[in-house]
Amino acid sequence: MPLPSPPPVPPEADPTTRTLLVSLSGPDRPGVTSAVFEAAATVGAEVLDLEQVVVRGHLALSVLLAPGRDENVLTDRLTRAGEAMGMRVDLHAGHGDNAPRRTGRAAVVVMAAHLETRHVADVARAVAGHGANIDRIRRLSRWPVTTVELDVSGADVPRLRRALALVSAESGCDIAVAPAGLARRGGRLVVMDVDSTLVQDEVIELVAEHAGTAAEVAAVTQRAMRGELDFAESLHARVATLAGLPVGVLDEVRAAVRLTPGARTLVRTLKALGFTVGLVSGGFAEVVEPIAADLGVDHVRANRLEVADGRLTGRVAGPVVDRAGKAAALRELAALEGLPLARTVAIGDGANDLDMLGAAGLGVAFNAKPLVREQADTSVTVPYLDTVLFLLGVSREEIEDAETAEPPQS
Repeated sequence: MPLPSPPPVPPEADPTTRTLLVSLSGPDRPGVTSAVFEAAATVGAEVLDLEQVVVRGHLALSVLLAPGRDENVLTDRLTRAGEAMGMRVDLHAGHGDNAPRRTGRAAVVVMAAHLETRHVADVARAVAGHGANIDRIRRLSRWPVTTVELDVSGADVPRLRRALALVSAESGCDIAVAPAGLARRGGRLVVMDVDSTLVQDEVIELVAEHAGTAAEVAAVTQRAMRGELDFAESLHARVATLAGLPVGVLDEVRAAVRLTPGARTLVRTLKALGFTVGLVSGGFAEVVEPIAADLGVDHVRANRLEVADGRLTGRVAGPVVDRAGKAAALRELAALEGLPLARTVAIGDGANDLDMLGAAGLGVAFNAKPLVREQADTSVTVPYLDTVLFLLGVSREEIEDAETAEPPQS
């Protein structure tokens, strides 16, 4: 049977439409929602809008109805049905549906190990001062951090992101701002740095310990941090100290590398969502590739060590994956997956990641240096890598579902 044609004018555009707002609150129990809608069904009322939430066993239900045949009968039956279930019932007669939501829709995620009321107050004040409106709020997680997502309209996303970056720095909570709607759905490419991001260690330092050159490597690293060497120069200088080391040492280093807490959960959940995951590292493919294979990562771009006669030569084979190379790798992988940069996420901790973070649709500084936090779109300051999922709008329940989900078919 064909569906009837939609009315020429959307209901919210007709302010003369008679409507009834029904609000119920009280202890949650089975049957409350069914009782309310069964009462409304007896007079043929039409549902125009519906919101329900339960917080610590307390239910709040709001329904906007077109009353149907007899509004007086409807109000009486709704009142009786709600009170019979132990609920407070408030009825407000009026005209028209909700006003259309303004453009400039954004998702604002606020996260902290201990989310304080002042955090929410500061964010809400900044949103209002920006001229935007908070339409809905939902909790994404309570553990290991508390995360809430605000559905905002009337926002200029880049300007709001800058304003809330200041709030984040001043209040000590992590805040992410992203376009809402279709931009928040569908496939994405998530690219991560490796050292001090996916893993807790700096791999070249572990290799240098086997070579007995840890002090030399640390000295070169300090020169690079002072700006005396760029990344490529410092990498060549550090790798040169490894000359003559048996290549089998890399297996020992790989076994010693420690994943960052939440790394496995992050990758598993991203894969369950159908996202593509890449690792882009200034470290070494010989160590990164086996880790990627174990986690189910799709793509790896990393430096490769030159080997001759079973020993490291002290040279890097091929072009160096440096700061510019990381951004180029992000663009290459996005093109390979057929995704615009707006649908990419980059995660990193160091200055070497800044170009990649800037090129991505969302750049996340993970426990990063102050310079990186200041320039990234958002930051994570808790030691759990999977909390990045909350910034993407993934809830704790969805993460737990991913633990038992069937792996996607390739």
